[in-house]
Amino acid sequence: MSSEIVNSINNIALNNDEDFVDPWNVVSKSDTGVDYDKLIQRFGSSKIDQELLDRFEKITGKKVHHLLRRGVFFSHRDMHTILNLYESGKPFYLYTGRGPSSKSMHLGHLIPFTLCKWLQDVFNVPLVIQLTDDEKTLWKDIKLEEAHEMAYENAKDIIAVGFDPKKTFIFSNLDYIGQCPDFYRNMIRIQKCVTFNQVKGIFGFDDSTVIGKIAFPAAQATPALSTSFPHIFNGKKFPCLIPCAIDQDPYFRMTRDVCPRLGFQKPALLHSKFFPALQGAQTKMSASDPNSTIFCCDTPKQLKNKINKHAFSGGQVTVEEHRKIGGNCDVDISYQYLRFFLEDDDKLEQIRKDYTSGALLTGELKKILIDTITPIIVQHQERRAEVTDEVLKEYMMPRKLEFDYK
Repeated sequence: MSSEIVNSINNIALNNDEDFVDPWNVVSKSDTGVDYDKLIQRFGSSKIDQELLDRFEKITGKKVHHLLRRGVFFSHRDMHTILNLYESGKPFYLYTGRGPSSKSMHLGHLIPFTLCKWLQDVFNVPLVIQLTDDEKTLWKDIKLEEAHEMAYENAKDIIAVGFDPKKTFIFSNLDYIGQCPDFYRNMIRIQKCVTFNQVKGIFGFDDSTVIGKIAFPAAQATPALSTSFPHIFNGKKFPCLIPCAIDQDPYFRMTRDVCPRLGFQKPALLHSKFFPALQGAQTKMSASDPNSTIFCCDTPKQLKNKINKHAFSGGQVTVEEHRKIGGNCDVDISYQYLRFFLEDDDKLEQIRKDYTSGALLTGELKKILIDTITPIIVQHQERRAEVTDEVLKEYMMPRKLEFDYK
């Protein structure tokens, strides 16, 4: 059994005093949220350091995205290998996904796709996006047909991020696995490599777990094998880079163990921190609690009300006390959200200084957040409204992209 698989088994069962992170649950007892340095140690990944960011800028000639330079994407596996490939002109591709659990995505769901869009532009590579509607009907009280419908609605939100249709393939598992024999064959190859005992250790399954859940991890691993997309890669074997939230890492530790046994290079990963709930950083945002999230379909009025009523404050009880002591940006949700969405580094730093000193009040900070996010949401909704059924079909039809792999 590989060291990465062993790390998964050892690290899913965490002590009661520590954060708990698996693909379906994130719980932290700290007001500042998950301790990501400890998570790196437990998961055995590497921290994204300044050396990597400097090398990225040198090789690509592009300033690194604010989600990278601010540490929102904080951990990686084999990112230097991807930079080596790009530097030498060798092909690779991007892979990410979305598990549809509501008809509208929320702001937290946009984070991996925002970076993926930027990476696609910088590297000029194909991107495959997996919609795991099969997973959601297995894990949640959602009918198969409902999960399938939500996948297509989520695809519209994803398209609205701005992906190039000539470079992007979006697929629903419930559709594509039946359409593409190569994908299903790779699923079986992966299933043959992983024992029931291993998936129990990695994912916490037990004897009462339905067999669909036990088999599903192979479905999420399969897009990391380029031959699963014959229309794109023409049967050739290429490595991939997977930007995702850190809670998805157990799937890809399993995948990285399997790939060399099947003649493929291990996928590289970029891990993001969790987008916190409005009520605080102990948990990530949840589509099941509308007051913990800002949905992409929320109106400006709804957005404003949610931030004003529910965004956890790091300020003091009274104005006088706040002016004297200042606020705590480490726990203040409005400031934390600005780290994700305010691109201007100098402006963000000034906000931090002013709030910490007490010069900026909580209500004023919330107004800055409202003024920052409202145009982002409005523009997203405008782009989404332009995604017709014909546009959706263009992205989701198995087809050759603009890249030529002979």
